[in-house]
Amino acid sequence: MKLREKKPALLLVDIQKGFLDENYWGGNRNNKDAEKISGTLLKKWRELDLPVFHIRHSSTNPKSKLHESDPGFLFNDYVLPQNDEPVITKNVNSAFIGTDLKERLDQQNINTLVIIGITTNHCVSTTTRMAGNFGYETYVISDATAAFDRVGINGEKYDAELIHLTALANLNDEFAQVWDSKKILEEL
Repeated sequence: MKLREKKPALLLVDIQKGFLDENYWGGNRNNKDAEKISGTLLKKWRELDLPVFHIRHSSTNPKSKLHESDPGFLFNDYVLPQNDEPVITKNVNSAFIGTDLKERLDQQNINTLVIIGITTNHCVSTTTRMAGNFGYETYVISDATAAFDRVGINGEKYDAELIHLTALANLNDEFAQVWDSKKILEEL
């Protein structure tokens, strides 16, 4: 059975221009092609006429790159919403909190989710964990997500790739299946 037969929804989480400012988020971003790969996946979803949900973060901090007054709030050019594709705005890490995402998925009898976006260890992880807890068959696409360097509780620096891989390892086989874009395209 091909994955497309399950009518999987593609959730594009926070693929916004603000994440192009690497230094603001901690620097040394991994997966610099994540937006481009996300655009390729979005194109395939559109070709197959599968459901798409654009999620964007609206920070309550007026100085944030993701505040609605900042140009960084806008969607990345690779993944601009088209026609009637729903746009869901959130202001916390999970796309399910304070939004009608779950109701929309339930109304369309969607029980399979493919999650892509930025950042792996924040909103992608939180949304994926909740999706898994809600019982959705969930997939995270490793090369369509990205992370930045992080500073630990004792001031130590953690590399973005380590943050990314650790976040994915924490999700895999518990909250979701972690695949890369090649695998998801083969399975569709």
